Amino acid sequence: MTDTRVPSRVFPRAKQEADRAKGGLSTPQTQDPAYRLAFQDMDFLLREDLRPVRFQLELLKPELVIDEAGIASTFVMYGSARIPAPDKAQAVLDAATDDASRKIAERLVAKSKYYEVARELGRLASSFPVDTDGQRHFVVCSGGGPSIMEAANRGACDVGAESIGLNIVLPHEQAPNPYVTPRLSLQFHYFALRKMHFLLHARALAAFPGGFGTFDELFELLTLIQTGKIQPIPVLLYGKEFWQRVVNFEALVEEGVVSPKDLDIFTYCETAEEGWECVQRFYQDRSLDAGLAEAEQHAAEEIAAQADTSR
Repeated sequence: MTDTRVPSRVFPRAKQEADRAKGGLSTPQTQDPAYRLAFQDMDFLLREDLRPVRFQLELLKPELVIDEAGIASTFVMYGSARIPAPDKAQAVLDAATDDASRKIAERLVAKSKYYEVARELGRLASSFPVDTDGQRHFVVCSGGGPSIMEAANRGACDVGAESIGLNIVLPHEQAPNPYVTPRLSLQFHYFALRKMHFLLHARALAAFPGGFGTFDELFELLTLIQTGKIQPIPVLLYGKEFWQRVVNFEALVEEGVVSPKDLDIFTYCETAEEGWECVQRFYQDRSLDAGLAEAEQHAAEEIAAQADTSR
């Protein structure tokens, strides 16, 4: 009995069974949709009744992909898909056909500077060292689209680092920007689950000027921090003039619907260096709770050390 080996499993793997099912006999019974293996039956998986299962799958798949890539934390970057890169700014101006569209084009072009800011911030975050357990921190994560999102992923690519793109199926045709790491390019059906994955690993977040999508994603985070559903993380609002023009945060305080201390949740920034220093200070000065996850503690220690050496 000394050389007896107990098998690790006795049931075949699902892939083996799926391959066997493809090569079965062709009869009226086997050709009917009812005979398909449930996990291979797309008509079955797309039924209205299966929505809870699709929720679970869309929650699980990205989590497995990110965990298996050795990513412990992310630096999330939100922003408009309409702000042009500096080299495309003139084309936006040239496309204006009247005074109204020209004014809008000029405003968009004025914000094109944030493309390079997001790109540089992506470079800085992606240069953060791997921790002692081989886990990566502050991995750039964007919505995977063009403009500010592209700039963030591009910054990571500039320094040879991988980055995440969380894209979503929309009525108009789109594709992930070319700087997203292919194995970390993920597609979603549900906005809610996409927003959850933006924040599950986020340890810092930068919101550049943007529209409804940026507001939706940003205000969900502000609410989670305000209500204590998640521990605070650095929240950087790029473009103070823009944010103070489109959202009257002070008026919310004056109306009594938010507390004055709620405005401390975020910090206005203009440059990549300013934002990265804010993240460094946050983790250097923060009093770590006993309940912090080990991965987050590693990140705090590493970033505090990096801040010391950069002085």
